[in-house]
Amino acid sequence: MNPRPRSATDGGTALAAVAATAVTAGERFARALAAKDSGALCALLADPVDFQALTPGRHWQAGTGRQAVEEIILARWFGPGDEINELCSVTPGRVLDREHVAYRVRVRREGRDYLVEQQAYYRAEGSRITWMRVLCSGYQPLPE
Repeated sequence: MNPRPRSATDGGTALAAVAATAVTAGERFARALAAKDSGALCALLADPVDFQALTPGRHWQAGTGRQAVEEIILARWFGPGDEINELCSVTPGRVLDREHVAYRVRVRREGRDYLVEQQAYYRAEGSRITWMRVLCSGYQPLPE
């Protein structure tokens, strides 16, 4: 059996060190979401953007970054009364030419703690996301 070909993320090369420290647009998106940083989220999402998402109760669509952030992400998914207390994990990846990021946040809503996981596939041009699809686990109650 042939061994797996070496990749840029294998140890031992300068390229691997650069690849390991590069922060993707998806990671920046997850961190901005966890901080509820409207400005950073709007700066990451291109205008126009092809944004669609699926949560347990609804399909969402937006054509601009501002619409995605101000009408969906920080208005409905994680509204003003929701406290994102922790970014529990961020895992970037790639599926051929499609970028991927998975992230989990711990959210306090109406006096209760929840875990929310989202998976996002996206395409970026430069530092801006031009196409994004998000799938959300919904608010999963944590044991008290």
